[in-house]
Amino acid sequence: MVLQSVLKVLLPRRCPGCQGQLGHLDGLCAPCRSSLYAQLQSHSPLSGQVTPHLVVLGPYRGVLGRSVRALKYGHSRDLAGVLGTRLAQGVPAWWGVQAVTAVPLHPERLRERGFNQAELLGRQVAGMLGLPYLNALSRNRATGNQAKRHAKDRLGALDGAFLAQPGLPETMLLLDDVMTTGTTLLACAGALRAAGVRQVYFATVAR
Repeated sequence: MVLQSVLKVLLPRRCPGCQGQLGHLDGLCAPCRSSLYAQLQSHSPLSGQVTPHLVVLGPYRGVLGRSVRALKYGHSRDLAGVLGTRLAQGVPAWWGVQAVTAVPLHPERLRERGFNQAELLGRQVAGMLGLPYLNALSRNRATGNQAKRHAKDRLGALDGAFLAQPGLPETMLLLDDVMTTGTTLLACAGALRAAGVRQVYFATVAR
């Protein structure tokens, strides 16, 4: 274990985005970092809801897809700093966000993985925006892998899966790492609104 830690410090790393030599920098190489720009999208799977707008870095492919997989499955937690910083740059000031939260993992999944990648991203975004990060949501039952479900089955599977704590700010930003149909974000937003949050905005690294 000690030898592995020493080698990790001494040996050059590979950029998860392009597999080029990263040296001792954290996260992504400079060219891969410069390829990421936050976008405010008004037409998304969330359109037609109370908040149709979504801040996103891009589609789940290429540099972004590989980076998200490295963060989520490769335990490259430093990527949350890079991706979260880029994501924060796209959050409009006119949203008036008062606090940031993230889609929670079920406790069993959290124990297996050891961290919640959405929370790491949320904390980075909150720090960049000068806002508090709140563990506002909990997942009270496991829902399995939503990506493997048909779109029409996802919202039903998530019904009642999330609970929000009371006493939350009126306007919050909700983070996740990847959005497919938006059902997870909508289910979490529903729980936040049931707890008294008036406006929920959304941000996700990839679609």
